Amino acid sequence: MDQRTELSEFLRSRRARLRPEDVGLPGTTTRRRVPGLRREELAQLAGVSTAYYTRLEQGHGENVSASVLEAIARVLRLSPAERSHLLRLTRPAKRGPARGAAGRPQRVRPAFQQLLDAMDGVPAYVLGRRLDVIAWNRLAAALLGDFAAMAPERRNMAWLVFLDPATQGLYSDWEGKATDVVGSLRLDAGRDPDDPRLASLIGELSLKSADFRRLWAAHGIQDKGYGAKELHHPVVGPLSLRYETMRPADAEQEFVSYHAEPGSTSAESLRLLASWAASESVCPDSPTPAER
Repeated sequence: MDQRTELSEFLRSRRARLRPEDVGLPGTTTRRRVPGLRREELAQLAGVSTAYYTRLEQGHGENVSASVLEAIARVLRLSPAERSHLLRLTRPAKRGPARGAAGRPQRVRPAFQQLLDAMDGVPAYVLGRRLDVIAWNRLAAALLGDFAAMAPERRNMAWLVFLDPATQGLYSDWEGKATDVVGSLRLDAGRDPDDPRLASLIGELSLKSADFRRLWAAHGIQDKGYGAKELHHPVVGPLSLRYETMRPADAEQEFVSYHAEPGSTSAESLRLLASWAASESVCPDSPTPAER
């Protein structure tokens, strides 16, 4: 991923989503040539010259002070995840053969896998770089898909959401899930723009999915956190679940768990799903490092 191009397109997309009245400027009755704030309006609000901001939006982020970036982020109303992304794009880590996580095997510690397996009533899994699913428990496999039966290159949340019909049918609000996935994937691209496997994944999704191309072009940024999902499972039917995302000591991994409101219909459905998974021998085994 070319970070100058990414910086330019990201700033343009954030500027385009704002109207003058959103930032305290008087509205206009005349039709604007392009949507959103003009460059000179944003520059004025951020306290910099139009020429200075124009150069930044053209992808020249070097030597921009932290105070200027903060002012621009404030005017653009960037979320914390978007602010971090902007900072990475203007302060890229040094590149070179020794840098980058792309070549390192993705592993979870044995004790962490034991913890996953011990969570009988809670679907839980671990995401690694580029949204690879690198560990899971039996109930997560029953809920989201039999990861152990998938080819290693298909154990990826972005690939599943955009190219696997079973996964697409699982989410009642597929558009919302897809938007979140793309936002997380773009965060990963900002962290390690030289990852060839990530570039290959983005290329495959762009080629095969018009929805991915549309959402990728929007430059949305989404850090995984917590929230609610409505699912429709082929075995137990509708499920209303909450999810939580936590980061283990390894910052390149994210632990995701789902749970239902105690005493709810969804809680009973999860218990039924756990019983079904045990009877059907849904494989809980996570892959070996060589498979990842």
